[in-house]
Amino acid sequence: MHPRPSPIAASLYTLRDLNADVIVLHGPHGCCFRTGRLLENDGVRVVTTAMSENDFIFGASEKLEETLKEAEELFHPQLVGVVGTCASMIIGEDMDDAVNNANISATVLTVESHGGLSEGDNTEGAIAVLEAAERKGVIPHEETERQSRMLKKATEIEKTRGMAQGKYIAPSYGDDKGEVAQILLDAFANGDKIAIVLNAKKETSYLFSDILKISFQDIYPENQPTTIANLDTEIGLPRIRQHAHNIQRELDKEGIVVDFVTGGLDEYPVTGIEAVDFLEKNNFDWVVVAGVPHALPIEKLKCKSIAITDGPRLVEPLKDLGYNWVVTELDAHAKTLGTDKIVSSDFGTVLREKL
Repeated sequence: MHPRPSPIAASLYTLRDLNADVIVLHGPHGCCFRTGRLLENDGVRVVTTAMSENDFIFGASEKLEETLKEAEELFHPQLVGVVGTCASMIIGEDMDDAVNNANISATVLTVESHGGLSEGDNTEGAIAVLEAAERKGVIPHEETERQSRMLKKATEIEKTRGMAQGKYIAPSYGDDKGEVAQILLDAFANGDKIAIVLNAKKETSYLFSDILKISFQDIYPENQPTTIANLDTEIGLPRIRQHAHNIQRELDKEGIVVDFVTGGLDEYPVTGIEAVDFLEKNNFDWVVVAGVPHALPIEKLKCKSIAITDGPRLVEPLKDLGYNWVVTELDAHAKTLGTDKIVSSDFGTVLREKL
């Protein structure tokens, strides 16, 4: 019942992860404007065909052709994405025909996406991009299959454990960060066995990795935390693998050892299961899960737990799953687009102040 991410936005982000140089939104200039603006911070040029009322009646193929030609002249791209919107899909615009007529030198991926694509799940837009990329030989069939499997699993998790459960969930900003930080530090001081789990996705991992950089080992040398993370640098689309490499390199410089790697950043729907298998075998007193905590079956563990999420509408579901405390990090996407380094989190900042 409440607003959720759009398939159109997911198409834009996935094209970004394929390192597209330019994305053309075939629709009104206001469609998905916030995502388009944010992606400019990641080095992607996002433009629109600025469809208007007349175009809804007579079509806007010529506008799409002109926009593609102008984008080629301005940006000299190698990879371009053309993404449909509700307006272009409702009138049945033939985007492939317009792309062929434009005949620009770049590889062009045409993505028939719109706000209600299939069931309206955002992951449908990402899958549409992967299939278009496979058709043009940008990625192999095996990668399309793997990514699609992960995306469908992510949708399943959101519908059963997250904010897409079919009911209205009011936003909440979670527990007081200062109080939770003190509780965690008291656990360190008491000698409790603590694990910190990164189960994050895409660029938001730059924010959720911040807690891994905190020098607990210096303050509590006899009670160092165990670090678990989905930072496999060999899995995922080019940009995703680079994120994992950047974070791992920064942790190495700080002398932070990841004790157990659960998988890649785009495997967060299943890496939580890997993390729990490891945690169950080692009997921890505390578990801190940052990123996508609802993808980790916390209900299987008999310990105290803290979830760190970027979703105000996830606070209630996370408490229902069994997390004792939940803290929120707002605007994770906005804070991490365009960076290649770990950025300070609100909870991390509070912990450092208390230390």
